[in-house]
Amino acid sequence: MGHRLTAISTRTGDAGTTGLGDGSRCSKTAARIHALGEVDELNSHIGLLRAAGLPAAVDALLLQVQHDLFDLGGELSVPGMSLLKAEQVRALDDALQDCNSRLPPLAEFILPGGTPAAAQAHVCRTVARRAERAVVAVADEATAPGGAAVLLRPELLQYLNRLSDLLFVLARTLNRAGDADSAEVYWNHHRTPPA
Repeated sequence: MGHRLTAISTRTGDAGTTGLGDGSRCSKTAARIHALGEVDELNSHIGLLRAAGLPAAVDALLLQVQHDLFDLGGELSVPGMSLLKAEQVRALDDALQDCNSRLPPLAEFILPGGTPAAAQAHVCRTVARRAERAVVAVADEATAPGGAAVLLRPELLQYLNRLSDLLFVLARTLNRAGDADSAEVYWNHHRTPPA
């Protein structure tokens, strides 16, 4: 798959371009490169979440997500390549359904926070949404008049959309696994503003 780095400092990007996995070069400000960076940041935040000492099942799920995000990034890096499978999206759907079935219904919006792990899951959720928007921008660029000929497969957007939902549910799950002081805090939209 594409070109593998044998040296980290190649100096080939000094002029503001970067290489894609197919050997082509593009500006570091291109929508595709922006999306790759967002997916990479998401993967790094998930790595930080996994370092929080999660329940084994949650950790195993997020390890698989990290591998999936490399597949997703590979598709962004090598236009026209198919790596992310529909089964990977379905696996997120299944995990989402399983986790959601163990939680009480939401009565109100939840403030991000709680245990350190739950708070980091919320950070991951927001970064996943940003990565999703960045991938949408790549798709929009490809379908615009005069846009690139290589369209993105729908699985990429589906995966990021499901993942952000799953990360929200995992934040709730991790808060419920914590102590009583780390329960969910609901948005109090009837609160009295501070004087």
